[in-house]
Amino acid sequence: MKKLVQDLLPPGVCNLLNSSTIYANNEVCLGDIEVYGFDYDYTLALYSSALHSMIFNTARDILVEQYKYPDAIRKYEYLPNFAVRGLHYDINKGLLMKIDAYHYIELGTAYRGLKPVPDEEVMDLYQGTHHIPLHQVSGFYGKGPAVKQFMDIFSLPEMTLLAVANDFFLTNDIDYDPIHLYKDVTDAIRDVHIKGFMYKWIMQDLEKYILRGDETYAVLHRLASQGKKLFLITNSPFSFVDKGMKYMVGKDWRDFFDVVIVQADKPHFFNDCIKPFRQLDANGDLKWDKITSLEKGQVYKQGNLFDFIRLTGWRGSKVLYFGDHLYSDLADLMLRHGWRTGAIVPELETETKIVNTEQYSQSLTWLQALTGLLERMQNFRDPESQLVLQDWMKERHELRAVTKNLFNPQFGSIFRTCHNPTYFSRRLCRFSDLYMASISCLLNYDLSYTFFPRRTPLQHEAPLWMDQLCTGCMKTPFLEEMAHIR
Repeated sequence: MKKLVQDLLPPGVCNLLNSSTIYANNEVCLGDIEVYGFDYDYTLALYSSALHSMIFNTARDILVEQYKYPDAIRKYEYLPNFAVRGLHYDINKGLLMKIDAYHYIELGTAYRGLKPVPDEEVMDLYQGTHHIPLHQVSGFYGKGPAVKQFMDIFSLPEMTLLAVANDFFLTNDIDYDPIHLYKDVTDAIRDVHIKGFMYKWIMQDLEKYILRGDETYAVLHRLASQGKKLFLITNSPFSFVDKGMKYMVGKDWRDFFDVVIVQADKPHFFNDCIKPFRQLDANGDLKWDKITSLEKGQVYKQGNLFDFIRLTGWRGSKVLYFGDHLYSDLADLMLRHGWRTGAIVPELETETKIVNTEQYSQSLTWLQALTGLLERMQNFRDPESQLVLQDWMKERHELRAVTKNLFNPQFGSIFRTCHNPTYFSRRLCRFSDLYMASISCLLNYDLSYTFFPRRTPLQHEAPLWMDQLCTGCMKTPFLEEMAHIR
């Protein structure tokens, strides 16, 4: 069987993907981009996983000390490999689950607490289906009222705390309301952010928490040296951003940026025109002047995109903005304002390595071959053929589990539910022109480079184009030439 699968694989297929590649959902020519904008957290600054443990532990202790949850909850430690980004949580039922692009739960990925919910129970809970009418139960930004989607990387500790809190009550047979638990956990996580715990940890040990700051410097230096305008729009406070940027880029980091905006209150910054800009003085205190221009070297707080565009004249497809949160950072910019958008998806680094393994390639190839056999042979109705088809269907189901578990035993890849794209993938394609593991991927491309999306065949089209095999998936074009920038 292994020999048969190897014969089906093109030579070198296991080495096609490179984690430094920038992937295109839409055609983008960097030569047309005059202005580059950035979020801060998980865009300019990448954080180590140690931060997630700190968020989890602190929020867990808040549950015990402030919300009077049983002290025994402290026995739970952070589980770094439990959840993945993009999951949905049914607030009323206490279920954490992965949903595909067509709003169907991927059976086998619905968890109550730390245990999977049997497929039959999932179907019963949703009136005989595993379809979730997200347009009714969750708003555009995925925040409820009945179902929440966890879209940013900071949500990994929150999902894990929800799971272990549910698990505690279930395993100890304590009656509880999942709605109250959800509110308490989200409030505890919110307190970690609002009360500045996270900012304090990072500022006290920048070397421990901030990763690859030299690459951030290289990106900014390269863009500025080639005459590009740069701006920063972040929800984080100035003192926090200033210390992190000085660590990564140097004390004169603001010289790279034409506009710096902190505590912007995204996504509201992008979709309303209520809050005016306020300027900060050298001590970070608010000034009272009316803002009539956004000046280089100054720092501004709050504001809104409508005034930003009016004061800078930066509009439309000559602007490319990078962020990690598909809703808060990118959705409104693409849908309402016509900016180009780049999504930062650090998970690409790990998932690319898995996709490049021989085990994954062989499993997926045989899975696709089995699916093709089932499709072609399903019309044979004799008993012997039916037994063969049943065996193939069983093997297909097992292979799906194998490929899923390679990424994450509970929820699989953040990009796929067995065959269909995930809901996260659907949003990624809708709200980003480009996506990449980090902004350092820009170092591998000339600033006149054009990104072409692969032409993916529609279901009624023949998959015969060579660009399916090469465009967007080969090694980055200038990786060796640009290595000196790193």
